[in-house]
Amino acid sequence: MTARTRTDFLLLVGFSAFLFFYGLGSIGLIGADEPRYAQVAREMLGRREWITPVFGGRPWLEKPPLYYWQAMLSYSVLGVSDVAARVPSAVDATLLVIIVYLFFRKFRRGVEVDAALIAASCAGVIGYARAASMDMPLTAAFAAGMIAWWAWRESGNKIYLAAFYASMALGMLAKGPVAPLLAAAVTVLFAAAMREWRLIVKTLWIPGIVLFCAVGFPWYVAVQAANPQFFREFILQHNLARFSTNVYHHPEPFWYYLPVTALALVPWIVFVVAACTAPVRVWWSRRKTEHSNPDLELQFGVFAGCWLIVPLVFFSLSRSKLPGYILPAVPAGAVLLADFLRRQAGGEQAVSRWTAILHALVASAPIVPAVLIGFVVSENRLPAGRPMLFAVAFAFVVCAAIALTLMSRFRLRMLRFVTLIPVVLSVAAVLKLGTTAIDLKLSSRPLAIELASVETHRLPLAVYGVPREVEYGLAFYRDQTISRYESGNIPPVEHLLVAPTSWMDNVAKATAGRRVSFLGHYAPQQLDYFWVAAAPRAH
Repeated sequence: MTARTRTDFLLLVGFSAFLFFYGLGSIGLIGADEPRYAQVAREMLGRREWITPVFGGRPWLEKPPLYYWQAMLSYSVLGVSDVAARVPSAVDATLLVIIVYLFFRKFRRGVEVDAALIAASCAGVIGYARAASMDMPLTAAFAAGMIAWWAWRESGNKIYLAAFYASMALGMLAKGPVAPLLAAAVTVLFAAAMREWRLIVKTLWIPGIVLFCAVGFPWYVAVQAANPQFFREFILQHNLARFSTNVYHHPEPFWYYLPVTALALVPWIVFVVAACTAPVRVWWSRRKTEHSNPDLELQFGVFAGCWLIVPLVFFSLSRSKLPGYILPAVPAGAVLLADFLRRQAGGEQAVSRWTAILHALVASAPIVPAVLIGFVVSENRLPAGRPMLFAVAFAFVVCAAIALTLMSRFRLRMLRFVTLIPVVLSVAAVLKLGTTAIDLKLSSRPLAIELASVETHRLPLAVYGVPREVEYGLAFYRDQTISRYESGNIPPVEHLLVAPTSWMDNVAKATAGRRVSFLGHYAPQQLDYFWVAAAPRAH
């Protein structure tokens, strides 16, 4: 390893450590998915179960096992915690950054560090690298497969084609058949754009298909054998029905993923758009005048554009939409931009004034909500007065510095450096100023601590009228199966009860005939908790 390579790796490891790992446990698990997935992995580890996901003691067949396996290994090494639950995504994001670096170092030398750092600093990558979810494992596997496919396309080395099939199998273990389906759509669209239909046939390599089946199918066969309902629940309900209907109540307009993708590519979205249009424009003009395919340099830009567009179109067609679905498209934007920078004569080409200003605005804008995040989360509004003036003034100074640098003689050579500054500042501000407020308002961890402090001995726990986020969060932090009053599942024994403050009358009706003591009020989420005595015995 050369001194330059060591320096590159130290730089990438340092940025990955800060962006993905630093302060990973400063905020408790939030939302419904994070604590639920973390608890599934814990229950599987406790049962030494590697086939059937389990939640609340019952099979939980919504998702494949790759994240669960990773979390189980993380728990085995680090112990069960919210940090250990998030480590798999952080590791996968780091692997994604390294894979991008290695690809550019071999096939597109000169911008390998830029490519890796652009991928690492996209808002979508940073956010989901810090989440206990399936989105980052899928994205890392899918990106590795797409990069391997192009490496095979350019070099002809079948090792890369084998890596493509293995990566798609891992993607199928991460989140289901969406990974090979998207990969097929990308390759077909690219072949159509190049008018090279034989490329599809060449991609269908028998040893690669065998490898894909050997890696991806054994778990599916085993879980179906152990759980005959798996095909109906996983394939029909959580894949086909999720895509074609609004059965899970996540409706959004068709254009939803346009702003979501733009936000996920912050702070690079302005230059990603420029990088996306450039090769398409050149390819289209040459396509009308030339019968032969364009050179590999241009083809690579078209390929990365296909990779970016296919997930955007595919998930826009889905009736059920969530922000994380679009994450597999984000590395394509980073790859596309890095290749664009390499083709700009080492960054010597001038940047237009409006492009520089727009990029500076987009790159510096996250500083304002990052500095004010604690107030925004706790008060649900932006502050007035000095805090707002300070945040806006600070962002303006950063914005002006970025714009002036890009319009100076430094031009694109300084793009990476000046853009990473607001990224680091924004992440640091959130970790320093916002974690306490976010933890109190969005996580069940502080509430679980309060409940433990009022118990004299371990009690069952029930909830009534609370969101799923609270229920699943308490299930993880207390490592208990939570009873829900609405389902008629009222424990007959002595237990604790958590309910919204506004549900006091409902609690009184549901616990009629039993002694109830008010224990406390959790103000950040407007929840009350009670001690409920055992039900009187019938005579």
